[in-house]
Amino acid sequence: MRKFILVTIISLPLFADFFPATTESTIANTQNNTLQLSSPFAANGMSGIVIHTYDQGFRAATTYIVQTSSNGSTKMLNKPFMESSNLPNIATKVAPGDKVIGGYLYDNVLLIAPDETTYENITSKYNKKWIHPDLYATFISEKKDGEITKENLASFARAYQIGLVAIVKKNTLELYDPVSEQIIAQEALQAPSQAQYPFFTRFKKIKSGWFGGTAKGEYYNNVEQIR
Repeated sequence: MRKFILVTIISLPLFADFFPATTESTIANTQNNTLQLSSPFAANGMSGIVIHTYDQGFRAATTYIVQTSSNGSTKMLNKPFMESSNLPNIATKVAPGDKVIGGYLYDNVLLIAPDETTYENITSKYNKKWIHPDLYATFISEKKDGEITKENLASFARAYQIGLVAIVKKNTLELYDPVSEQIIAQEALQAPSQAQYPFFTRFKKIKSGWFGGTAKGEYYNNVEQIR
């Protein structure tokens, strides 16, 4: 069984910290695929889960949502909760009064950095529990992806229960939600000109392609595709 390591992150003047906090709300009303929250999340693009309570008192997460407007308007996302599961999808419809957890698993964060120094600077600046990029490197190497993609970030996030990915780009540190696939926060950051490809990891190489080649490319060009 895989072991999970936790973490957290956020940004914008509204936040006391760079990373948005997990927030509880409820569904105020529904109209087709659009849902209205009783209290909005901290930022548009934040994902969350809807939890329904059944007559017997049992509770279950029924669907992902993403905030689309600062007034708390959201839409449902047809995405799985787990990377691989034989469990059937829950068919319960979202209803007014259902509980919502915004920023679900936002305390679990993967940091993508260009070098070890930048990685250490960021992880020491924020008092979080960080998921080491070696886990992600192993994951994409096993899949022979070789580089960072939205698809393998989403897959890795489901497998390791990750809520956010912090990505160092040329001039910014950005927070990427792998469920909504949106950047929810950013702050200025002076990044080094030289970068390890595809990102900082203690492994010397990451497999790419079915013939087991080593991933090659340019770090900043790769991470710019994640937006």
